[in-house]
Amino acid sequence: MSLVKVDEVTKVYEGKVTHRALNQLSFNVENGEFLAVMGPSGSGKTTLLNLISTIDVLTSGEILIDGINPQVLDQNELALFRRRQLGFVFQDFNLLQMLTVEENLVLPLTLDYIPTDEMAQRVLDMAKRLNLRSILHKRPNEISGGEAQRTAIGRALIHRPALILADEPTGNLDSKASKDVLELLSKVSKEQHTTTIMVTHDPIAASYCDRVLFIKDGEFFNEIYGDDRRQTFYQRILNVLSLLGGSVNDLTATRLL
Repeated sequence: MSLVKVDEVTKVYEGKVTHRALNQLSFNVENGEFLAVMGPSGSGKTTLLNLISTIDVLTSGEILIDGINPQVLDQNELALFRRRQLGFVFQDFNLLQMLTVEENLVLPLTLDYIPTDEMAQRVLDMAKRLNLRSILHKRPNEISGGEAQRTAIGRALIHRPALILADEPTGNLDSKASKDVLELLSKVSKEQHTTTIMVTHDPIAASYCDRVLFIKDGEFFNEIYGDDRRQTFYQRILNVLSLLGGSVNDLTATRLL
């Protein structure tokens, strides 16, 4: 069952020079699938994420999320849809600095008037799963980058969205913290059947996914599926990246597998 359907999507930015960021791109993402999107700089990866997340409006084509076309919703419906169906994880964590880890985690639930006892239970469950219990009362400037990103993932998951959108979630992390975060996202996809779309330039990060979709100049280039051996999947990802023509040397290929 497909949770996300991207059908013939085109995005054109008008300006002094018209720029076609995406051109008739089509693909589906299955329920519970962990998908990586890769491509050279300027290939349309972030544009794609912005369109799926409803931050940007497409020029033509259609995107369905769980059978709903967000483009036809009014402003209030769209805000509700985004809040309930989508979870976001960013490279720079986007935590609120004046709030504690616990307060950051609980924030999405307060907007939906979830009963206090249920909020407390969900925070405890999430803190236990993400190994955050010892830092719940600390503020973002008192914790490590890995802890901050795990908090951000907890905040994205706590309202049980259908779809997680992650933009370079390991971009600011060292290899150990990256590994923790990627294993966590992979585990969430399998255990909760949460669908995750992650934009990344890092072949190691992509090797944790079920499938990697490669785009070039806003168009579909290739896709490959993972298997039980991450090392060989990683090698196959590198092979496609070298065909794409981006310099593999500027990728973080030296980080630990």
